[in-house]
Amino acid sequence: MTGRHASPHAPDEGQLHTSVLVGPEGERRAQRRARRQAAARLHAEARAAHAAAARAEREAAKEERRATSYLPRAGEPGAASLRTPGRFRLPRHQDTSATLAGHYPFLAEGGLGSAGTFVGQDLYSGGSFVYDPWELYRQGVITAPNMILAGIVGSGKSSLAKALYTRGLPFGRRVYVPGDPKGEHTSVARAVGGRAILLGPSLPARLNPLDAGYRAAGIADEDWKAQVAARRRDLIGALSETVLDRRLSPVEHTAIDVALADAVRSAEVPILPMVVDRILEPSPDDDPDGRLAEDGRMVGHALRRLVAGDLSGMFDGPSTETFDPTLPMLSLDLSRVAENSALLAVLMTCSSAWMEAALQDPNGGRRLVVYDEAWRLMSYPSLLARMDAQWRLARHFGISNQLIFHKLTDLENVGDSGSRMRALASSLLANAEVRVVYRQASDQLGTTAETLGLTGTERSLLPTLGIGQGLWKIKDRSFVVQHQLHPAELELFDTRGRML
Repeated sequence: MTGRHASPHAPDEGQLHTSVLVGPEGERRAQRRARRQAAARLHAEARAAHAAAARAEREAAKEERRATSYLPRAGEPGAASLRTPGRFRLPRHQDTSATLAGHYPFLAEGGLGSAGTFVGQDLYSGGSFVYDPWELYRQGVITAPNMILAGIVGSGKSSLAKALYTRGLPFGRRVYVPGDPKGEHTSVARAVGGRAILLGPSLPARLNPLDAGYRAAGIADEDWKAQVAARRRDLIGALSETVLDRRLSPVEHTAIDVALADAVRSAEVPILPMVVDRILEPSPDDDPDGRLAEDGRMVGHALRRLVAGDLSGMFDGPSTETFDPTLPMLSLDLSRVAENSALLAVLMTCSSAWMEAALQDPNGGRRLVVYDEAWRLMSYPSLLARMDAQWRLARHFGISNQLIFHKLTDLENVGDSGSRMRALASSLLANAEVRVVYRQASDQLGTTAETLGLTGTERSLLPTLGIGQGLWKIKDRSFVVQHQLHPAELELFDTRGRML
């Protein structure tokens, strides 16, 4: 019997082995010889088959080598010296930058250029990042020079806001902070040669909200009188709505108009107590039947809080402070009244009206208005309406507004769904084509992504941002920027001193 076993010396080739497993009894010598001859034939046939297969393989390899052309070691001679047979050619491909940006997403864009104030480093491209709203508006990158800045506490948004406006001062910019609830901007204003006015009960500073204000050059006398009358009328109405927490009726507006006109006839620059007295006790010539006093009774008592109640002492007399439009920075420090929401709203209404005349000067230059802790302001319809009006007129007067709050859901919490307040809050976002978002809490990601139209990558990025790192959305372009501070700026802007 025969068997086939693999040889240990040739694992890929088979070798034939023959052996007698069981010898037949009584086998003759001729039979044994015949069996050995058969085994030898089998071995010979196997060797012959193996040799034929090896010969055929060698012949095939030889034919393949003869059919293949090889380059020399030094490569193909000539201008196109590449290690390939023939000349290397690629088809020419041209397309727009927008299309190529999608084809090659690993490429980072060059940024906003070099015109503007230095902010920090673009973390994607590694280059410097600069920003200037007026320059971007001049180039046509944005159509509205307003900014919304959001970030949780400690993310670095306040430092960014301070760096933006202080670095713009050498370029001739001016900064106005109509209300600083925490007093964060007071030290900065004094450091840059500006002024911070501290308002609050029992403090010497007093502002007359009925001041005529700063008069721009070139305004005719009649036009100026009409502007001052309209500003005073709107201010008293806004103050009344803030204290009453409701809209005024037409008869209440009439009572305010009559009282204000009577006060102006008595004094060139009226004060608020004069208007309140005439609302509560109109002149007999203006109110012969006593109906006007009854119509304005609620408004008069609401305004009386400002002159004889818990809100007295700040707006019930002539101004002790003057508005100097030549100062690089002016801030109204409201930190003494931050805990009284009603008083804070009244202060913001009066202070914004006090600054409006200078802000609406078309020849006043480029000015930056900072609304810090904006969630407080948006809780009051009158303040929200005044803010919306300033944002709409920003381009006309050369103003860049900056709205600072903690999270974008603050806009969703303004008023009821479908209300006028909600519409005004949404318009603030629509008129701000520069949105800077610092680190956000995980539960805010959905609203933030939906409001700003963030991609999945941008949404997942927000909770991972470090201190001073923010996602800049400038119209349809996105940047991740690490703002950088000088040691002197860091010492001046730092708000962690008490904690450390």
